[in-house]
Amino acid sequence: MSTRKNSLETTKIVQFLEKIGIQIIEKKLGSTTFLPGLALGSNCIYVDFNELKYPGDLLHEAGHLAVTDGETRKNINNDPKEEWPTQGEEIAAILWSYAALTYLNIEPSFVFHPNGYKGNSEWFISNFTNANYIGLPFLEWAGLALGDKRALLENKDAFPIMQKWIRD
Repeated sequence: MSTRKNSLETTKIVQFLEKIGIQIIEKKLGSTTFLPGLALGSNCIYVDFNELKYPGDLLHEAGHLAVTDGETRKNINNDPKEEWPTQGEEIAAILWSYAALTYLNIEPSFVFHPNGYKGNSEWFISNFTNANYIGLPFLEWAGLALGDKRALLENKDAFPIMQKWIRD
């Protein structure tokens, strides 16, 4: 069993994802996955903890499932027939993972590691920690989060607090 599986952050992430309805299934995966040790399925993430290089990637992949509409989410596999995720869903998944790491009290660099995000990890961390929430309009449109103005009007918590974690 990989020591990555037993890290405090990884344990927090796995427990959180299962609590919100994203199943984590341990499975030996081949070397053809987009991210080492991870593959997406219908409402689940397949994880090969022995191959998983960056456990924080679990949150990003979960973000893809969470921001996708329920019908599409049921049909997800590693070979989608149409463009998935959309560009809007991609940026929303990135911001969703920031909300999740904030909720879990995990350092942003655990998810936004230097070997991911096409070299833009520091850019995302800088923007998000300075409350420049790129992707928030999508999360608001999907009913997952509220921007400051709408949260004030509705007397609810604003992002990075989520109104719900999974899109209908």
